[in-house]
Amino acid sequence: MPALHSTVVDPQQPGRLITLEGPEGAGKTVLGQRLATAIVATGRSVVLTREPGGTRLGERLRALLLEDGGRVDPRADALLFNAARAQLVHEILGPALAAGQVVVCARFGDSTLAYQGYGEGLPLADLRALASVSTGGLVPDRTILLDLDPEIGLRRKSQGEQTRFEASFNLEFHRRVRAGFLELAAAEPERFRVVDASRGVDAVFADVLASSLEVL
Repeated sequence: MPALHSTVVDPQQPGRLITLEGPEGAGKTVLGQRLATAIVATGRSVVLTREPGGTRLGERLRALLLEDGGRVDPRADALLFNAARAQLVHEILGPALAAGQVVVCARFGDSTLAYQGYGEGLPLADLRALASVSTGGLVPDRTILLDLDPEIGLRRKSQGEQTRFEASFNLEFHRRVRAGFLELAAAEPERFRVVDASRGVDAVFADVLASSLEVL
């Protein structure tokens, strides 16, 4: 379920969607929590959530998608991730943005393009069409790509933290995912900010916060 960092909601302020993207082990969860707390300190009301997840349906799909049960057809993955995304937009993101809140979301549509598109080879045009349906055309105001060498990111994950995507996919897959994220960022420089996530968490967070404040 979403974590709500509540202050007084001002419906006169425009809602903003900030997404954190990147390969495994880049620090999206920790940095998302710190970012939400820092934005609340500026006086804004913040909803912190994640993909897949954030809703009852989304969390149930998350358990299915991330458990290590072997390989899944990439089309099935894309459909299930987008089903969770559609419910998140309907139940959490849409109402929060309409109310003038800031939404911080760990992963969004770019992850499906990177993982099932660049990583597994599904046509990007098909994935973009699917995402357009699931999100109703919602595009983040700022996407922060936490860029990290996949070898470093995978080493950061303990065995107990590993999901199907660490356990069932080889290093070359994760390298394609990283390259895909970087290509997406290069194609939309106004929306994306690329942050070097190989540094200490405080240095990374300083860049994440500065990039987020640009759109608030």
